[in-house]
Amino acid sequence: MEQNMEQNKVRTVRVFINGQNRESHFNAGEHTLSVGEKVVLQTKQGKALGVVRSPALEFACGGCERSRILRKATPDEIGRDEENRSLEREAFESCGNTIKELELPMRLIRVEYLLDRSKAIFYFTSEKRVDFRELVRTLARDLHLRIEMRQMGIRDEAKIIGGIGPCGMSFCCCTFLKDFAPISVKMAKEQNVILNPNKISGGCGRLLCCLNYEYDQYRELTKGLPKVGKKVKLPEGTGKIRNIDFFASTVTVDIPEEKDPIVMGLDEFREKLK
Repeated sequence: MEQNMEQNKVRTVRVFINGQNRESHFNAGEHTLSVGEKVVLQTKQGKALGVVRSPALEFACGGCERSRILRKATPDEIGRDEENRSLEREAFESCGNTIKELELPMRLIRVEYLLDRSKAIFYFTSEKRVDFRELVRTLARDLHLRIEMRQMGIRDEAKIIGGIGPCGMSFCCCTFLKDFAPISVKMAKEQNVILNPNKISGGCGRLLCCLNYEYDQYRELTKGLPKVGKKVKLPEGTGKIRNIDFFASTVTVDIPEEKDPIVMGLDEFREKLK
């Protein structure tokens, strides 16, 4: 498995994509790049312009065949990209006005122009299915380019808008996270996280994506162990599990006959349960 991971590693750099308000790793190929340099990227949506944010490094990048750096940006491309930001603001206002006129049940989030202006992508949210055919016809007529409407969920909205998480860092979905994994309250419980909605919810209002990062390790550590609050029989006597400290790999057990709670390692605790 480790050998396969080594084979899958490619030379990548972290790039901030101007029109998408996010960072991601891109296949740098043989390009010699410096931090702060502007480059033309091949993304899933099409060509975009970005700014290099990190030196090149070997990284296991699964999607780098479709996400790669094509070349260093020319002055004309840099100027065009700057103009695109202005065009996006105008298109956002125009689309918002048309949505109101047509009384469509949707909320426009952002507009993205591809670098070559072959297409404009309009991101929106809605609680129901929207018939936006008339909206697309109006936008295509006014803007004179191909229009794509893309409906998204609340987590995707947070990914596009961006923000700072409770950890003080930029949202994971705006930096390295490519796919949203299912998150449940059970994950928080099994990691002994305090079930305070304000503590376990992200900027999108949904459960924090990072609850999934170490979940498998927590499950492996607690495999076969009784839960906190359960009674256990030990050589020292029958007691109740007060706490399981995953970081210290210890278990604390309260035994009535003992003056102080007993603290032992997870391996030692497993042996005493046999």
